[in-house]
Amino acid sequence: MSREIFAAAAARRYRASMAPFAEPRWLLLAPLSLVAAAVVARRRKPALRYPSLALLRGLPRGRSRRAVVGPAVLNTLAVLLLIAAAAGPRRPDLATRVPAVGVSIVLVLDVSGSMATPDFPLAGQPDATRLGAARQAFRQFVEGGPGFPGRPDDAVALVTFAALPRTVCPLTLNHSVLLKLLDLERPRVGPDAGTNIGDALAEAIARLDGDDGRRKVVVLLSDGEHNATADGALKPRQAAQLAKSLGVPVYAIDCGGDAAGATADERQQRDAGRVTLESVARMTGGRCFAANDGEGVRAACREIDALERQPLDAFRYRRYHNDARWYALAAAAILSLTFALTQTRWRVAP
Repeated sequence: MSREIFAAAAARRYRASMAPFAEPRWLLLAPLSLVAAAVVARRRKPALRYPSLALLRGLPRGRSRRAVVGPAVLNTLAVLLLIAAAAGPRRPDLATRVPAVGVSIVLVLDVSGSMATPDFPLAGQPDATRLGAARQAFRQFVEGGPGFPGRPDDAVALVTFAALPRTVCPLTLNHSVLLKLLDLERPRVGPDAGTNIGDALAEAIARLDGDDGRRKVVVLLSDGEHNATADGALKPRQAAQLAKSLGVPVYAIDCGGDAAGATADERQQRDAGRVTLESVARMTGGRCFAANDGEGVRAACREIDALERQPLDAFRYRRYHNDARWYALAAAAILSLTFALTQTRWRVAP
């Protein structure tokens, strides 16, 4: 039922966008033109007193009737055309689709305790943490920087997660606020130190659900395997299936490092986490990237940025031909014709 309601609302918006007038409220003035025409036709004109019209009764009356009715009809038509011009007549350009360059992007950031590991060196920061490298790459992805043109036309949201996901910032074009909130994120400890990829993806898709008319994308960055055990927690593949059904690709970035010197159990966990991210990306039509240092995270974000800059065709026509000037020119021509006729063939003598 909710899908039917959504389809009906979309159909109403589409019909409104295809309306023949941009400002149809001006058309409410149309009846006033008829009232004005009636007043003009019935108004008394100057006359001369003459003792008898008997000698004129045998003359044809066709021209005199046209001299009275014709100007009223033409003036009414001219006023109607001017009202229509004010209403903004338009024709959709059905041969051209307007390119939709804006994208709705949800950045899904792992803030579990392991993201505090200082093994992702950056320029001038040899002991930078995984979270610090992710923050820098996401900032440049959104704001622009070396190798990043920025995304000023895109609506961006931020979802963070550890054991539980949280929407830090909903979809917004105010990127400065989003980036300030991103800088405040710190690794979580205690009971909220797990990694719940499934629910985090579901939260991101929920943020995208009400955004219409744009391509929708999720960028997921995590360094661990999904280990949520709470009742009702979604598995990553379940969340990926939901994203696939809605046509939302997920670009996954595995920033768990190269596991050098790790124990057998730790390597097994890392391998399981990487397989999970690859599976999510493959199911949704996205891609998975492996990053072993800060530059690797930036390189993955640069590639995602390039992939999601392809212009797309919008599903609704937004380009119109404005015909108001033609209506106004037609009204001017009719008024000029009326004036010429009233001064010649339709001239009325007192």
